[in-house]
Amino acid sequence: MKLRSIRLCNFRQFYGKTPEISLANGERNTTVIHGNNGAGKTTLLNAFTWVLYEKFSTAFASNEQLVNKRAIAEARLKESVECWVEIGFDHYNKRYQAKRLCRAYKTEAGIEQGKSELYLQIAGDDGRWLLPQQLPEDIIGRILPASLHQYFFFDGERIEQIVRSDKKLEIAEATKTLLGVEVLNRGIKHLKEAKKNLESELSLIGDSETQKLLKEQQQLEQKISHILNRQEEIEQELTNQDELKRTISDRLLELGGAQELQQLRDELQGQEKIIREQLKQGKDSLKRAISTRAYTVWLSEVTTEFRAIVQQLGERGELPVGIKRQFVGDLLKGQRCICGAELIEGTHAHQQVASWMDKAGIADVEETAIRMSVQVDEIDKQIPEFWQEVDQQQASISQGRVELSRIETQLDDIKKKLRSYPDEDINQLQKRLDEIEQTIRDLILEKGANQQQIERIKLDMDLKIKQITKHKMNESKQALAQRRIAATQDAIDRLTEVKSRLDHQFRTSLEKRVQEIFASVSFTPYTPKLSDKYELTLVENTAGHETIVAASTGENQILSLSFIGGIIDRVRDWIQEHALMGPDSSTFPIVMDSPFGSLDEIYRKQIAKTLPKLANQLVVLVTKTQWRGEVAQEMEHYIGREYVLTYNSPKPGCEQDFIELAGTRYDLVRQSPNEFEYTEVVEVDYEF
Repeated sequence: MKLRSIRLCNFRQFYGKTPEISLANGERNTTVIHGNNGAGKTTLLNAFTWVLYEKFSTAFASNEQLVNKRAIAEARLKESVECWVEIGFDHYNKRYQAKRLCRAYKTEAGIEQGKSELYLQIAGDDGRWLLPQQLPEDIIGRILPASLHQYFFFDGERIEQIVRSDKKLEIAEATKTLLGVEVLNRGIKHLKEAKKNLESELSLIGDSETQKLLKEQQQLEQKISHILNRQEEIEQELTNQDELKRTISDRLLELGGAQELQQLRDELQGQEKIIREQLKQGKDSLKRAISTRAYTVWLSEVTTEFRAIVQQLGERGELPVGIKRQFVGDLLKGQRCICGAELIEGTHAHQQVASWMDKAGIADVEETAIRMSVQVDEIDKQIPEFWQEVDQQQASISQGRVELSRIETQLDDIKKKLRSYPDEDINQLQKRLDEIEQTIRDLILEKGANQQQIERIKLDMDLKIKQITKHKMNESKQALAQRRIAATQDAIDRLTEVKSRLDHQFRTSLEKRVQEIFASVSFTPYTPKLSDKYELTLVENTAGHETIVAASTGENQILSLSFIGGIIDRVRDWIQEHALMGPDSSTFPIVMDSPFGSLDEIYRKQIAKTLPKLANQLVVLVTKTQWRGEVAQEMEHYIGREYVLTYNSPKPGCEQDFIELAGTRYDLVRQSPNEFEYTEVVEVDYEF
């Protein structure tokens, strides 16, 4: 998972829609977000975990009150207020957009907050947003399991809790999930439960229950009708916005200062469209090659076995055939040899001719062998041709994605230049164009979310129908389920052995990496140890004997960071070697609030030096006091994006605060222009 951006709307301190917070990756993989206590750093950390997993950190108080207070105060009675968080991320060359939304209703009795809903869309190579075939929760869970989120999205001041004694079982289970051992455990467990589940599915549904389900089905159909009406409204609005976008783009072409940039943008957008179409065609060609010829790769053993059989037939003299069995049989039946001698049963002549029956081949075998030999030769010839085409298509797709990334970067640069152009007309037109593109994007995502909701409702309807017809199932299915379960015992034994070996191999590798990271940060002579149950401790070697050390809070913080860094590093290598095991990812982000906790200056410097190297991507939320000289100095070469959270305080005469970055002063705290508190997101203007 590579995080691209996050955006919030009426989520706690953040009133209205925030600007998109783009997150750094690549060589400059670190995004730094500055903010005072209470400005929204913890809220931002929990925005990630809420949208992905609907979970919150311990420090996130009153998680049942998510909707911004000002937005609720400004709403009319019985009017709903939307609160949402939207995250963009990439995974294995696919772009995802996840959005979790909840609504609060202002009533006479108070505020009522509804349940949240998660929507997920995937961008195709042609640029269109598509709905996934699986549930959003399942897709995110495969990329980065929910049980592990606290190891990648966490509060640095409480990170030492990872190595607390009451967390050891949690560490063991989470680590096994990353390793893939938990997959084996679940497999064994599910096999044992299969028989019971299959038997329960055979229970009949009574008539009254059927009537209830039919009524529920009608209600679902009404929901679909309502959503379809909204889809038509969105289509019309998209048409209007596209027309407005073309009008503003034409206006930019007319303005002398922006003409060159706008022409370049038009050219790049044309190239982008062509490349996306080429990528789509390349993927279609690759799918076609795999669906029509990939089977040849799996036939190598079969063709080898076929050639061995033919060779054996030849060695026994059955191929080539020579005398046919049919010919020998006709002679015996006619009781006369080709030489004219009579073939009376029991005579020596009859026995001599009859012995040729064992030596003669079967005509059908010979014909089939000849025909199949030609086909086998053709299959063997297709295998290298298949791999050559796959390699060519993959190379073409990879090159296309590189070129597409280059064009997207150039388009972003053009937008930035137009936004900051000295001519007021030009930058205002660009800002208006940005707003229109954002509106179009929001409408497309809403349309996709609506379609996703329609698909969910259809699944519910299909389930109702299946429940109604379940009584038609016959006893043969139960017998089949029992046979399947009876066959699982051998698989359970084998999986248990595989699990034990994989666990030992991974744990040994992980312990070594944790020790390396800890030694690079800590100046103590202590050594981290990982037990068979993944219990993480510090030991000291005294006179050849290892004794457990009562580690300080700071040492436990370093130990926890070492553990997380070791996990990311080892799992990344592990997945590359064992593609079928573990989560569906080899890229891991770290989003960390207050990363330096209670560490002293030396450890702060060491952690600042190590943090950007621990993960593929790092998001750090810090206060001004935490972002001291030694920290800023060590991390400056890794910073790709930087933001400031400006807290607007309604308190009369509040003490204002600011931070200076890149020679520019940015407000941390300032007087609110109204009676509400809220936080604004400001991007630091760097030329990285």
